[in-house]
Amino acid sequence: MPAIHLTADNFDSAISSGQLVLVDFWATWCRPCQMMGPIMDQLAEDYQGRVLIAKINADECKEICTRFGITNIPNFKLFKNGVEVGNVVGAVPKDTIKNLLEKNL
Repeated sequence: MPAIHLTADNFDSAISSGQLVLVDFWATWCRPCQMMGPIMDQLAEDYQGRVLIAKINADECKEICTRFGITNIPNFKLFKNGVEVGNVVGAVPKDTIKNLLEKNL
């Protein structure tokens, strides 16, 4: 199961769902974001049913980026009940994100 795609319309309901949610802020022109895409899809499979893995296009959702202080991408924010509980910035190894998820499960 690949990562789901969020928009400005469904972002708030997704991060407030009661489930742990990892959001990848990305853009089509961002090469490091493109490198992280397959890793996000792998994490979506690895954590299916335990963590919602989602992506949001930073260029299409600038208000959300401003709200959460996104100035660099890729940027991975972890939410629990609508509250940010973790953050990783940049193209990082899969294990870095897995450690963040495991710490918050």
